[in-house]
Amino acid sequence: MAANDIVVILSNAPDMLLAKRIAHVLVEEHLAACVNLGAPGLSMYMWQGELEGSEEIPITIKTTGAGAQAAMERLMALHPYEVPEILVLPVLGGSASYLDWVRAQVQV
Repeated sequence: MAANDIVVILSNAPDMLLAKRIAHVLVEEHLAACVNLGAPGLSMYMWQGELEGSEEIPITIKTTGAGAQAAMERLMALHPYEVPEILVLPVLGGSASYLDWVRAQVQV
């Protein structure tokens, strides 16, 4: 991934308060241009051999290839989970003006 590429990072948080904190920190520190918080939803997963189900807040982070590593590191530092969900997805296209805005907001 090139430094100027736009990527989306998917994650989640155990509650809205932490999700808002993560969003504020990533945007205020210019590691992300925008962070969207979704409605709470039920996540089902296996953890240490047990089926778990918990309500989580989905987090969608828009950043650049250059900002992705720093955003992931900051997210991991803020997150309480031992293994937080962090997926980096490439953006294959979009509004040129929006993509340029994302690039201008992220300063790494």
